[in-house]
Formats: sequence, C-alpha cells, structure tokens
Amino acid sequence: MNDNTHYLTPEGKAKLEAELKHLKEDERKKISERLKQAISMGDLSENADYQKAKEDQGFLEGRIQEIEAILLHAEVIEAQVNYDEVAIGAKVTFKVADDPPQSYTLVDSNEANPSEGKISYRSPVGSALVGHQVGDRVKVVLPNQEIIELEILNIE
Repeated sequence: MNDNTHYLTPEGKAKLEAELKHLKEDERKKISERLKQAISMGDLSENADYQKAKEDQGFLEGRIQEIEAILLHAEVIEAQVNYDEVAIGAKVTFKVADDPPQSYTLVDSNEANPSEGKISYRSPVGSALVGHQVGDRVKVVLPNQEIIELEILNIE
C-alpha cells in the first residue's frame, strides 16, 4: 500500500466531494462577505472582526487544499462479496478474551469513526488485522503499550 494513496469507500469519496463543494460554494462566499463588512468598518489594524475572518479564511482554504489532495490521491475501494483475509473495505468481527464480539469496517483514516463502526486500517487494531483470516488470533500493541489478543470470527 502506498502511503500517499487515500483508500476511500464510495460513500467516503462522495462525502468528501460534497464537503468540498459546500466549502467552495457556500463557505467561501460567507467569509468573503464577512471580510467586506469588516473592511468597510475602517482601520484594519485593530479590527477584531477582520482578523477573525482572515483567520477563518485561512482554515477554510487549508481544509479545501487538504480535501483536494485526498481526492487527487484517492483510490476507491469497492466492497467485495467474499474476503479470504482482512483488507481495506472489509467488515471484520472479532472478540477480545471473553468480551462480546465487535464488528468494524476497515477504512482510511479520513473515514474512520469508531462510533459508526469504522476504524482506520492504519490504527493499531486495523493494521494488526490486515492480511489475517477467520480463526486467526492476532496480537495488538495498543498506544499505552498494552498487548491484547483478538480472535477473528468473521470477515465480510
């Protein structure tokens, strides 16, 4: 896997494209209006509204550039019918010791949201699971250096 490539689900790509469109078409206009209004007030050196609008404009343009870079290097990962091993786009069900089973879909970090059942394939758990099969026991080193063992129950 290439570190510059962003592996996105079709939904994740569509979400980023929609966000980019919104930022370019709506948010840019709002900030432009705020800047015009602040400039019309006169002295810019002590104009807090102007300074805040310029700061917000910087964040907005940074996010636009970030999304454009992600989309430029995006590879859309289509879900497969059958997975022989854990891969990006797969939904993996596993358990830790006697805890109840957990299911997560492996996605790029741009789409990761554990509360929605999506974890990054680059996270400690995600990267440990990639390439393994049903029945495998996988050791994961967590950020706090704790080591846990997962048993893969299902891949879909």
